[in-house]
Amino acid sequence: MNIYHQYISDLAKLVANGKTFPLGGFPSAERPEISANAPKALIFSPHPDDECVIGALALRLMREARMNVINVAVTQGNKADRKVPRFQELKDACNYLGFGLLQTAETGLEGIYAKTRAEDPAHWAKCVEVIAQILMKNKPRAIFFPHEEDWNTTHIGTHFLLMDALKNTPPDFECFVVETEYWGPMATPNLMVEISAKDLADMITALSFHIGEVKRNPYHLLVPAWMMDNVRRAEIVGGQGTAAPDFMFATIYRLRKWSQGRLANVFTGGKFLSCKEKADSLFA
Repeated sequence: MNIYHQYISDLAKLVANGKTFPLGGFPSAERPEISANAPKALIFSPHPDDECVIGALALRLMREARMNVINVAVTQGNKADRKVPRFQELKDACNYLGFGLLQTAETGLEGIYAKTRAEDPAHWAKCVEVIAQILMKNKPRAIFFPHEEDWNTTHIGTHFLLMDALKNTPPDFECFVVETEYWGPMATPNLMVEISAKDLADMITALSFHIGEVKRNPYHLLVPAWMMDNVRRAEIVGGQGTAAPDFMFATIYRLRKWSQGRLANVFTGGKFLSCKEKADSLFA
């Protein structure tokens, strides 16, 4: 028998079997004790579920560096009848992982699109102020939000929302900025972060708490394949001809620092962070 036929057949069976697994309802994962004055990392999620999809580095920061990771629910989705249920699913997912959770408004911010930014500056300014206040109140060590070409209109809108909010902070405000990708790959990422099989399993478990979303599309089962494909893209991070690191799963980011009112590079070239290295070494 052709062994590659067996390989593909086994993969297909694993995914098919995964569709029978329960959604949510799992006891919380083990979490470290986080001190009251621990440095914070804020994930600005365009939608409930993004915290689980792109959160590999954030999870490692919490587990390895005892950082206080807080998800900020920028929106609660677009469907009115799903906003409250989606927020409850988000609470359950964050509770499973050990992430904190902040709401931007009772049912999330509305109209977070580049089009709103151009056509309704008054509404946009109010949304920017909400985010700027969260930044200044929490004084995070690092923040996560999508890059400017992440395809989905709310993801792109969230990028510009955060950039405008950063510009509304005081001149001495500083934090590391981690741009994320999901719908659209970055042309110029500079960081690949390995995630262990255990941490990835916990992320997928947390994603399963977003029951309404994964019932209509069991995309949580395909996250491992996406993270394997990220490893394939090593040359996009490290430059053409760069050897792929010996990772099974990884997430790609762009890391810079907001300082003196602008984004600045923190290292030259691309960096690969393995599970053998501490995640907070990125912020040294």
